[in-house]
Amino acid sequence: MIRGGRNTITSVPAFSNDAKKLLLCTANSVSVYSVDTGLRITSLEGHTAPVTTVIVVPLPTNTIFLCWTTSLDGKIRLWDFSEPKILKTVDAQLPVYSLVIPSHVSDDLIAYASVEDCSNVSKDLFGQIRRLNLCEEPFCSGDTLKEMEEPKPIVISPSGEFFGVCHNCKIHIWNASCEEMAKETTTLHHTQLITVFAFHPDKRMLAAGDVTGRVLIWKEFGNGEVISVKSEHDAESCTVFNWHSHEVTVLNFSSDGTVLYSGGKDGVLVAWQLDTGNTQLMPKIESPLLYFILSSDPTLSSIKKFQVICADNQIHFLKMPSMEILRTISGIKPPARPKGLLCYIKTMDICLIRTVSIDRSSGIAAFSTSNHRVQLYNLLSDCEISEVQVCERNHQPDDDEVQVFISAVALARNGSVMTTAEVRLAAGSLSEGLVSLKFWVFVPDKKTFSLSTVINQPHREAAITAITLSPVRFMAVTTSSAGDFKIWVCNSDKNLTPEDKWIFHGVGSYKKKPITAAAFSGDGSCLAIAATTVILIWDPKKNELMFVFEKFHAPIMELSFAGGFIVAASHGPPSTPQLSVWDVMTLGLSWSYRLYMEAIATEASSSDPYFAVLTWLPESYRSVKSNEQIFRGKDGAILLFDGSGPKPVAIWTVMNARGGSLSFVEDSKKSQILLAYVNGNHEYVLFDPHSDDTTETSAKDYEVLLAAITKKKKRSRKKTLLAMSERPLEKRFCGSTLNIPPFPDVCGSFFASHMRKRICERVEMQPESHSA
Repeated sequence: MIRGGRNTITSVPAFSNDAKKLLLCTANSVSVYSVDTGLRITSLEGHTAPVTTVIVVPLPTNTIFLCWTTSLDGKIRLWDFSEPKILKTVDAQLPVYSLVIPSHVSDDLIAYASVEDCSNVSKDLFGQIRRLNLCEEPFCSGDTLKEMEEPKPIVISPSGEFFGVCHNCKIHIWNASCEEMAKETTTLHHTQLITVFAFHPDKRMLAAGDVTGRVLIWKEFGNGEVISVKSEHDAESCTVFNWHSHEVTVLNFSSDGTVLYSGGKDGVLVAWQLDTGNTQLMPKIESPLLYFILSSDPTLSSIKKFQVICADNQIHFLKMPSMEILRTISGIKPPARPKGLLCYIKTMDICLIRTVSIDRSSGIAAFSTSNHRVQLYNLLSDCEISEVQVCERNHQPDDDEVQVFISAVALARNGSVMTTAEVRLAAGSLSEGLVSLKFWVFVPDKKTFSLSTVINQPHREAAITAITLSPVRFMAVTTSSAGDFKIWVCNSDKNLTPEDKWIFHGVGSYKKKPITAAAFSGDGSCLAIAATTVILIWDPKKNELMFVFEKFHAPIMELSFAGGFIVAASHGPPSTPQLSVWDVMTLGLSWSYRLYMEAIATEASSSDPYFAVLTWLPESYRSVKSNEQIFRGKDGAILLFDGSGPKPVAIWTVMNARGGSLSFVEDSKKSQILLAYVNGNHEYVLFDPHSDDTTETSAKDYEVLLAAITKKKKRSRKKTLLAMSERPLEKRFCGSTLNIPPFPDVCGSFFASHMRKRICERVEMQPESHSA
C-alpha cells in the first residue's frame, strides 16, 4: 500500500540541530526530510490522531537526535528520530494543540501546553493553558494558567524567558523564568483582531500582525503593565508598519534581531530593516503563507537558510539575503474552491466538478489547483512532476471582480494529451461565464504540457459538464448543459506536437436534454452518452446515433464501459440514487444497487474485466449504532466487482469520499495493476485490489455493509430475457428511426473483440474437444 498527498503544513515544522533534516507534521505522523535533497528519510509513526507540535531537543552533539511530539490523541512522546524509536510517552489525557518547553536543562522538565477540556460545558471555555511536569511520576494533569473559548497556539521567545498566546484583540504574556509557576506579566491590547506575533531574540520586544495587514512592534514589555493601542496610529505605545493588503499570517525576527520578516495572505514576504525602516520584497509565492522558520547552516558561514511553508502544501527553502528559492518540497496542492463556484453549479442542477484525472499507463495524475493551474503528480513515487499554468492570472485572495476556476481536466490514456475547461464569471453573475476549452500536448523533454489549441465558448454560453478522451485515437468529446455534445479530432494521427491543432468533427444531441456524462469503449469504437436520464450509444467516427437505452429515474452522472457491460451511476433529488450495470449483449439491465456514487473505475485489459465504484455514506447510515463498528468513522466505501454478478469481491471503507476519484494504475516495475483512490482533499492511497494486505481498511462482512448502505435491486437474467422477448425491438429503444439494425452489426469491432476473447477462453478450457 502506498499513501501520499498528505498535508504537510498542519503545524510549525522544526530543523534538526545540524540543520540537515527537517521535521514536518504530516497527519498522524512526523515525516523527516533531507534538506539537501528534499527527499523523505523516515517517518515517526505512533500517534493515532493528527500531530500538532514537534520540538527538537537542543543537544551539543550531532550524534543523538531527539524530539518531542504532541497530538490530538492526548499523547506527548519523546523520539530518537535517527532510528526512529519512541523513548518515552506521557498521557496528557486531553487533546494537545500546542506545547512549549522553556528549558531542557533541569531535573524537572517543565512544559506549557494548550489543551482542550470539554468536561465543563457550562462555562463554554474549552481551551486551557496548563503547566506540565514531563518527568513527574505518576504524571499529573498540571495547573491551569488561563481558560479561553478554544485552544490557542503558544509562542515562546528564543531565549525561553517568555511565552504567550493571542486571544482576539489581546496578547497575554507569561514569564517562564519564575521558579514555581509562570506568572502573567503583560497584556497587550489592540483595536483589531491579532492573527500572529513573535518575540525578539534578545530584547523585550514583540511584533504582532492583525487582520488588516498592519504590523505592530511593542518595546519594553513585561513590567506587569497593560499596554493598549488606542488608535490606528498610536506612536506612543508601539510602532506601526503598513504594507500587507490582507491579514498577516507569519512573523519572525532574524537571529541577530535586526530584521523582521512578515508574510500574509497575499502571498508576499517582506523583510523590514528595523534600524532604517527599509524593506525588501520577495516576489509573490502565489499562495497565503502559513509558517516561517529559520535555521543557521554551519557549512555556509554567514549565509543563512530560511524556510517558508505555504498554504498550497509547498515547502520552499530560501537563501538570504537574496531571497532566492533554493529547493521546494511539493505535496499535492489542495483543490480550488472559488466563491461563485457553488452557486454556478446549483444554477445548472448538474455536476460540473471533474478536476482530477489519472493516466492509467504511468500513474501520473492531473489535479486542478488554486492559482488556475494543473499540477502533474506521480502517484507511484509520491512526487510532483510539473505544473501547467492554464490561464494567466495573478494571485488575489479576495477578488470580487472576476472569478476564474478550472471546471474540468482530462488526461489521455497514454498521457500524451490533456484537455482543460475553464470558466470566468464576471462580477454579479453566477450563472453565465466565458468558457474556454484548451488542448495540451505533452513535451517529454520538459516533462510538462504545452498549449496546442484554444476554443472559446465551445458550446455557446453553456457550461462544459464532462470531457472524455478516446483510448486509441486523438479524439475528444465535450458535453454541455445546453443539450449537445461535440466531437473534436486532431489533424495529426501520430507524432503529436504542440503545433498540431484540434478541430471540430461533429455534434450530437437528444431532445435538447442536458448531456451529463460520456465514455468511450475500450477499443474506442463506441461512445456512450448520458442525456440526463437516458443512455445513447453513438458511433464517434461516423457521428451517428445507434441506440437509446431505457430511461433512468435520476440524472446519470458517471458512465463507463467494463468489458461487455455499461456501468452507470445516477443520483439527484427527489429520485433514489442508483448504480446500474447493463449487459450490451442482451441490451438489458443486469443488476443494480441504490448507492450514492462519486466515481467509477474500470479495468478491461485483463481476460476478466472488473470495475470499482466509490460511494459515499449518508450521515443517517453511519449514525446507526449497529453500523458504527463497520464504518469506524469512515464516510465512504470502495466496492470491487469482477463482472460475474452483483456480489462485490472486496469492499474498503474510506475517508473523505465526497469529491473523490478512482482509477486503475499500471505499476510497470512490479508488473501489477493497482487501484488508486484520491479523496476530496487530494490525499491518495494505492493498493493491490486482489491482495490481503489491505485488510486494515476493509470491511470484513460484505453482506452487513451492503445491507447498511443500500437496498439491493436485482433482476435475474431469465426474467430480463423473458421481458425482452415479450416486447418488440421497436419498443425497447426510442431512437429517431424504427428501422434499427442489430446492435452487434452496428458496433461490429466492439463485439468482435469480446467474441474472440470468449472463444479463446473456451478453447483454453476444453483443448481436447477442439483438437478432436
